[in-house]
Amino acid sequence: MVVLSVPAEVTVILLDIEGTTTPIAFVKDILFPYIEDHVKEYLQTHWEEEECQQDVSLLRKQAEEDAHLDGAVPIPAASGDGEDDRERMIQAVVDNVCWQMSLDRKTTALKQLQGHMWRAAFKAGLMKAEYVAPPGTPTLPQPPEQILRFLHHFPFFCVQLFDGHFDTKIGHKVESESYRKIASSIGCSTSNILFLTDVTVEASAAEAADVHVAVVVRPGNAGLTDDEKTYYRLITSFGELCLPASP
Repeated sequence: MVVLSVPAEVTVILLDIEGTTTPIAFVKDILFPYIEDHVKEYLQTHWEEEECQQDVSLLRKQAEEDAHLDGAVPIPAASGDGEDDRERMIQAVVDNVCWQMSLDRKTTALKQLQGHMWRAAFKAGLMKAEYVAPPGTPTLPQPPEQILRFLHHFPFFCVQLFDGHFDTKIGHKVESESYRKIASSIGCSTSNILFLTDVTVEASAAEAADVHVAVVVRPGNAGLTDDEKTYYRLITSFGELCLPASP
């Protein structure tokens, strides 16, 4: 087994999710199709709830920002027409969500609704997460609320193992400034962070912010070029990390 020695200055491990903690196939073949198949039913069931209305409001705001894009789907505001108005808005949200997903968009509005739907599905026992790290994996920082949709039902991962989470509100993973903001928010230097991801453009952005990186190689992940394989430190399991000894 290849062992990757983690620099002594590293005090935080920052984890990507898809392709790093969870197989890409689980996301593409189970999680995303679930949204497309059940979003209308979910909206009809939860429409009157405050959380659902917050999701819809955020999606409507995003739709307004997207109005200039080809194929963009608007989400109308309530017009006071009762049941017909409700169904019209629900269908608009469904169409907007499917349009965004067809483009593989990562907007905060879309991710928020998806997260709430997956959370409900896991709690209802309608799906079970797949997790790629084996028993014996070193203790890692706390999974974001977003990650709970992936790790629900996994005894190895408990909320106690993680200390925080970050989503698109802090910035995108391909932007170096996002990692500087993360370091600032947790009160450490970027050089104190080891970022694990399966996407080299994210690794490059983190490196530009002086973050240590390792690229996770999993079945189903995008292939790496020969240059990338040579340049980046690679792991196939969290068990390959050799963490600094505790002081």
